[in-house]
Amino acid sequence: MNLFQAIILGLVQGLTEFLPVSSSGHLVLFEKLLGLGASNLRFEVALHLATLVAVCFAFRRRIGKLIKAIFTGRIRRVKGKWQFSDDNLRLALMLILATIPAAVIGILFDDLIEQAFNNPVAVSLALLATGAILFGTGKVAKRQEKISWKHSLIIGFSQALAILPGISRSGTTISAGIYSGADQEKAAEFSFLLSIPVILGAGLLEFKDVLKTGLPPGELAAIIFGGLAAALSGYLAINILLKIIRNSKLQYFAYYCWAAGLISLAWLLLK
Repeated sequence: MNLFQAIILGLVQGLTEFLPVSSSGHLVLFEKLLGLGASNLRFEVALHLATLVAVCFAFRRRIGKLIKAIFTGRIRRVKGKWQFSDDNLRLALMLILATIPAAVIGILFDDLIEQAFNNPVAVSLALLATGAILFGTGKVAKRQEKISWKHSLIIGFSQALAILPGISRSGTTISAGIYSGADQEKAAEFSFLLSIPVILGAGLLEFKDVLKTGLPPGELAAIIFGGLAAALSGYLAINILLKIIRNSKLQYFAYYCWAAGLISLAWLLLK
């Protein structure tokens, strides 16, 4: 992998990790377009960590409040109902709950998921499915409900579905929040915060394998430049998507997913 390829893949990872168009699907397809062979695990770890930096920086204030609430917040039962001393403590616990389904699915079906990454045709079809999920959000009446335990569970299970390459994690989780009645902006923030344990977990699992193989000196430049491209484009993508959601235009990404899915499917079948 040369520097140009590393930067292109970094930009693709950063933009598509947070825009609702499937980062895993785009990476699989772009690796094919760039003529690269099997995925480079060390490079993938670097890109994951770079996008983790992007989302942590974008939500640094909220993350600080969540961490503080975990250590200082209190829960008590009053008249048969649980009450939280801080809304951030409640949010932190809902994020933990929503993380569980994807973690369980990822561990139990790791081999099957790995096979899906090696099937570009399946990725193209999954992009078409992502488009359908996004398109439906435009038909849902806008509501102002804050994230509840019900929403967090629904979003968590939708995130488990998005483990498959071509199914957008951000698109599916935000859409699930909207479909279940949550406020669009709150659903988006929850989705972005939920990406932190997912990206961190995936990075740590891959890093374990990287330790076994080491880092060849020739890859260092590609990892640095690819990581920088992913971090900067990831931060940009977060801000772009938040603005789009404020304007209730999430459904327009459906057209991109359909176009990308159809074009890539035609290219794969006709080449």
